[in-house]
Amino acid sequence: MSPPAFPPSITLLAGPTASGKSRRALEMAARTGAVIINADSQQLYADLRVLSARPSAGDEARTGHRLYGVADAADGWSVGRWSRAVLPVLAELAAEGRPALLVGGTGLYFTALTTGLADIPEVPVEVRDAAGTAFDADGEAAFRRRLAQLDPAAEARIEAGDRQRLTRAWAVARHTGRALSDWTAGTTPLLTPGSWTGLVIEPEREALYARCDARVGAMVEQGALEEVRALVARGLDPALPAMKAVGVREFTAHLAGETTLEQAVETTRQATRNYAKRQLTWFRNQTSGWHRHRESGDIPLLAP
Repeated sequence: MSPPAFPPSITLLAGPTASGKSRRALEMAARTGAVIINADSQQLYADLRVLSARPSAGDEARTGHRLYGVADAADGWSVGRWSRAVLPVLAELAAEGRPALLVGGTGLYFTALTTGLADIPEVPVEVRDAAGTAFDADGEAAFRRRLAQLDPAAEARIEAGDRQRLTRAWAVARHTGRALSDWTAGTTPLLTPGSWTGLVIEPEREALYARCDARVGAMVEQGALEEVRALVARGLDPALPAMKAVGVREFTAHLAGETTLEQAVETTRQATRNYAKRQLTWFRNQTSGWHRHRESGDIPLLAP
């Protein structure tokens, strides 16, 4: 089998919600001629243009965009499905000789690109909850000792304070009887080493939270309630990924008369800040070798 074809330049642009990734991507694409490819799990859905802060129709028309708004909310996409969709796009750009700029905030998409993902069975929610309960009750030091008995490689590798990865490793080992480190040992990245350059936009936290708050207010003005009302009217399974987007549950409660609009806006702001915090932590732990940018001045032109 011939090796996969890649564009002449591939840049991965990651960061938390409200960090300005879409704006920066447009600026970089204008300078380089790159096509912007979505690497955000919520911006896949046509039903979530407002709540996912998808690029506007005008912005999408300014330069090539791929994999934005391509899925219906009733159709739950996984990281595996996104991976299968992105490879033909990269092959198309390679044939055209155009750079690719993959932009988003979904960490697992970037993991699939750079290190690969194992086909790990879904861990039941009760096992995940048990992991979190044990971590909170015992503390990190004691939890690490328990994890070391199940997956010593993961315990040694995961940095201090990374509750999410520690509990994930414990839950996988308990549920499957196999260490997460063993599951991931044989993975293959979608992109070959050396074919890409990574950049994380990492604003100061206080400024990021202020932008999260402002974004929620803007979303209400742009039609977030109408977007949620349309989703609710379809009677979709609440377990679908699109129905778990930040703001759906909060604004659904308001539309059902359970909260005021002001309460729904505030709870959505808090949920957005919490989400941004988790993203910051993930990118800090998982992309330590990538370039960092604090939004002060121009992003450099990056090329592998």
